[in-house]
Amino acid sequence: MSVDYYSLLGVSEDASDDDIKRAYRRKARELHPDRTGGDAEAESRFKEVTRAYEVLRDPERRRRYDRFGPEGMDGMAGGGGGDPFFGGAFAGGFGDIFDAFFGADQAGRRRRSGPTRGADAEMVVDLTFREAVFGARRDITVDGLVTCSACEGSGARSGTTAMRCPDCQGSGEVRRVRQSILGQVMTAAPCPRCQGSGEVIPSPCPECNGEGRKAEKKTFTIDVPAGVDHGSTLRLSGRGPAGPHGGPPGDLYVHLAVHPDDRFEREGSDLRSTLHVAMTQAALGAVVSFETLDGTEELTVPAGTQTGYVIRVKGRGVPHVRGRGRGDLMVMVAVDTPGDLTKEQEELLRKLASERGEEVAAASEGLLSRLRSAFG
Repeated sequence: MSVDYYSLLGVSEDASDDDIKRAYRRKARELHPDRTGGDAEAESRFKEVTRAYEVLRDPERRRRYDRFGPEGMDGMAGGGGGDPFFGGAFAGGFGDIFDAFFGADQAGRRRRSGPTRGADAEMVVDLTFREAVFGARRDITVDGLVTCSACEGSGARSGTTAMRCPDCQGSGEVRRVRQSILGQVMTAAPCPRCQGSGEVIPSPCPECNGEGRKAEKKTFTIDVPAGVDHGSTLRLSGRGPAGPHGGPPGDLYVHLAVHPDDRFEREGSDLRSTLHVAMTQAALGAVVSFETLDGTEELTVPAGTQTGYVIRVKGRGVPHVRGRGRGDLMVMVAVDTPGDLTKEQEELLRKLASERGEEVAAASEGLLSRLRSAFG
């Protein structure tokens, strides 16, 4: 069944890039494994939402999706650029189309046979807010297929070798001639016996059953660059599953899930936070210590500051992931009104209000005073 990427994110088809980004952040937070308790269905929806965002945030992929739908996105990258998630059967142009029908490329050469490349794999890695801002080195463990050490990927038992496929004579493909309205047309397809490798294995390796690879956990270290955002994807070339019969490995796509922070909110390369100050500090001005992600900063609150006033701290935002420098930290001031005044403090405030000609509520009388008034 077709999946509507716009419906997944809860936006309309004419949504702006900012609308799509905000909707994705909202959905991703709802479906994050930490909030859903590892629910399998929620994790599956989290991946679907991330895939939808990856397509709709890219103008070229979005145009293709709007025109052809999800089916038109299948395989937009395996061969030469384009979408890192999807590969295209004819991404190379007319030469690939002729190759599909006639078994030859633009120069008339036969298609090269050989071991098949391994499939791509993907996983999700959680990051703290600070790790996303400053970057991190993380050890990750992947359940995947690795080259069999017993046969070194050949798939043949020790002391034996693979043999040329008798069906395709080592070419890896079989050709057939059929009649069409254009006359006789030769078609080529991967050999079903050797699956396009051009070789068969008479005596398979007992460790991998002739596959040349076996399931195994792999642990390695990845470098997360500073400035990545929630939903960013790292492409690790050659870190995916090994190909059969010694084929090269595929790629591993690491989707980054950034935990929200209690004090800071990200807007592009800028950070936003709130500074609470006392009424007297806002009225008279003050220098207040504020803890940023880089350490303590002394912020100047001008006299007469109102709630909503923003103090900009340059260079204390998020590093530009594809450039130099950093964004800014925007600190909004919130003026706190005291609610637990002593009698002396209340009298001082009333005196201030009187001198400024400001009307305030009358002082509340104590119980004894109210009794005296009632029986006096």
